Amino acid sequence: MLFSWIFISWFLQIPTFECSYNSIECLVRMNYRLIGKGNVLISGFFPAYVIYPHNKSIDWRITTFNRNFVVEFKVRNYQCILAMMFAIEEINSNPYLLPNTTLGFVVQNVPAGQRNTLENVFRILSGIDYALPNYRCARESMSAAVITGPSWAISEYIGTLLNLYKFPQFTIGSFDTTLSEKRQFSSLYQVAPKDTSLMLGIVSLMLHFHWIWVGLFIIDDHKGAQTLSDLRHAMEDNGVCIAFVEMIQVNRGAFLTTSWKNHVQIVESSTNVIIIYGDSDSLLSLIIYIKQKFLTWKVWVLNSNWDNTSFNDNFLLDSMHGALIFSHNHEKIINFTNFIEAANPFKYPKDIFLHVLWNLFFKCSFLRKDCKIVENCKPNASLEFLPGKLFDMAMSEESYNVYTAVYAVAHSLHEMMLNRVQFHALEKGREKAFSPWQLHPFIKNIQAFNHTGYQVLLNWKRKSHEEYDILNFWNFPKGLGLNVKVGTFSTNAPKGQKLSLSSHMIQWATGLTEIPQSVCSVSCEPGFRKTHQEGMVACCFDCTHCSENEISNETDVDQCVMCPESHYPNTKKNYCLQKSVTFLAYDDPLGKTISFISLGFTSLTVLVLWVFLKHKDTPIIKANNRALSYTLLITLTLCFLCPLLFIGRPHTVNCILQQNMFGLLFTVALSTVLAKTLTVLVAFKITTPGKMRMFLISKAPNFIIPICALLQVVLSGIWLATCPPFIDKDVYSEHGRIIIICNKGSALVFYCILGYLGTLAMGSYLMAFLSRNLPDAFNEARFLAFSMLVFCSVWISFLPVYHSTKGKVMVAMEALSILASSASLLGIIFAPKCYIILLRPERNSLHHIRDKT
Repeated sequence: MLFSWIFISWFLQIPTFECSYNSIECLVRMNYRLIGKGNVLISGFFPAYVIYPHNKSIDWRITTFNRNFVVEFKVRNYQCILAMMFAIEEINSNPYLLPNTTLGFVVQNVPAGQRNTLENVFRILSGIDYALPNYRCARESMSAAVITGPSWAISEYIGTLLNLYKFPQFTIGSFDTTLSEKRQFSSLYQVAPKDTSLMLGIVSLMLHFHWIWVGLFIIDDHKGAQTLSDLRHAMEDNGVCIAFVEMIQVNRGAFLTTSWKNHVQIVESSTNVIIIYGDSDSLLSLIIYIKQKFLTWKVWVLNSNWDNTSFNDNFLLDSMHGALIFSHNHEKIINFTNFIEAANPFKYPKDIFLHVLWNLFFKCSFLRKDCKIVENCKPNASLEFLPGKLFDMAMSEESYNVYTAVYAVAHSLHEMMLNRVQFHALEKGREKAFSPWQLHPFIKNIQAFNHTGYQVLLNWKRKSHEEYDILNFWNFPKGLGLNVKVGTFSTNAPKGQKLSLSSHMIQWATGLTEIPQSVCSVSCEPGFRKTHQEGMVACCFDCTHCSENEISNETDVDQCVMCPESHYPNTKKNYCLQKSVTFLAYDDPLGKTISFISLGFTSLTVLVLWVFLKHKDTPIIKANNRALSYTLLITLTLCFLCPLLFIGRPHTVNCILQQNMFGLLFTVALSTVLAKTLTVLVAFKITTPGKMRMFLISKAPNFIIPICALLQVVLSGIWLATCPPFIDKDVYSEHGRIIIICNKGSALVFYCILGYLGTLAMGSYLMAFLSRNLPDAFNEARFLAFSMLVFCSVWISFLPVYHSTKGKVMVAMEALSILASSASLLGIIFAPKCYIILLRPERNSLHHIRDKT
């Protein structure tokens, strides 16, 4: 036998339910002690019950026995004791772990208060029945380690003292950064994993259900402050907004006994999802408040489970029904449920808890003197018959941590035992004395495995990844009290698959039949964008319709996007449609009209030319310079055909021909009119022979046409050399259409051509105006002047109208201006002559001219 006695001491708190007077009297009368003998004794201390003054103003106390005291009998943590007993029995039955050594245990109650807690610690150091600091009064060896929890406060109290003696301490509560301070707690080991990924898991759950407007209840201590900082940062990075933050007082009952000035937050807040972070004891008062307010329409997201046995309300519905709980994933412990089912007062007669439970729930007779039940109890009674509200058969996180801690101690003892046998010779058949501090090197280098072969990793040997089970609390009908696993969150899973949920299994809060929504503002549908509300968080916004030619095809977009030039938004502005390609075509109504006018005037001009050719020897034709009249009519014929270049699908060739042919033809036409006016003016002003008369006889005015045309050719050459016309697309003039047009290229050269034509027109008008009153029966000066006046009016009106239109209309306006100006020349100059030739032939004779003279 290597050790006479080795103790593992355990301090924890246990949840409550109502007890009879006989059973409570036993708990109050004696300090609870549970002993299981063995070669190596594992001692544990825990508060089996809590006694405190009764306050009539606080109606949430579970059990009152008289006017002065209330006793809480805690059940939730009792499963931790069973887990310890189960682990010890497994180890004792394992021939390869601690051979020739049997583990035992001692469990004692830890009364409330730091003074009473430390007094029980001294009992470990001095001896089970002694509490003398710095003295060892018992013969058996001192404990090998201490297991404390789940309350971090108890672990801190005990850890401060045990650290002075380098006494190994294991905590089973949630990870606490304060307890990880090695200078103050160098001998303390936290079994629970650190919640490094919990915040990411909670945010992932929010994003999965599109909950972006949530409230926070967080314990008001150093751990809560760090959690709030991490959670706020994770939420901001993922677009989740915090509706309110309420800090929960750590002191038990303070949340209810003090005035809660912000209680309206939880009732009137628009958020339907509230995250609660804290340990079971800290959450107790808050959850009681929630139950009292009967807030059944909220979804609660918690980081740990609570003691459901502490609530004995009479409502049929439960405010916490549908809550989602994040719990650390752990492997299933085989046969643990069977062990709990087999546990009874007859198997463990020294376990007062079992006697009390059997007396309360199975109505067994109870002896107050011995605090034990009598033999007439039902033999088949079992803890499995208790409802889930009172006792949960599934292993809790704390119980699993106890199971892990016991195995860690056992493996450490095993390694130390092998080391001592190998390197330390036995002196006279006796082993050297064992000191608890000698266990630390083996704990830190532990490679522990439970009976299933699963490796036990403590806080200093972190798992390669964290995995959480997502539990759904079912408590409808009232008393069901089930925690159903509905999903997992694993940091080791591929991106996008870290969160796995079976949404169809989730029971939502009472009154909700579908997934609840929790947003500050209703989502902006496609076709809208978010507009931030001044003074509010990013999740509170207004929805504004996308601007012209913009779309949004997703919900809650910050900015709309422009459609490509080849597309246009639909009426709802949630996607872009392909624009149809169009141009001024012949089958277009406007194209048909221009084509009909163009061909009509062309035919009319040809007819006039035919009339002039047929009557070329008549006085009226001869009097107005036949050659110039023929030139002008041919030019007008081509001018009337010029608008046809503007109709049809534009190509590079017709884009170049459009403007250049227009400029050249009108230059010839206007220069011809100028030559005619000069001919008339010179003919009637020159009465004596000389150079001017020779100018008229030599037909010098006819040279005006090629000279003016040459200047126009030079301008066109400059245009083509610098920036010629090209094919362009007008994507904005018509909704849903792309208009193919000819871009003039250099606008400066285009306006120079118009200015040049205007100069010719004004020169012709001036010459014709000077010769308007010359005596002659066939004097056409007044008609030439009027035609130039109309011509200038057309093109002066063209400029503002041209710049105010776009697309096909702009093209049509230029074509119609060409037709109108050409028609003015044809009608004003040649209509009077055709009238005389065709309808008044008697006036087209020399006899008529002499008579008139």
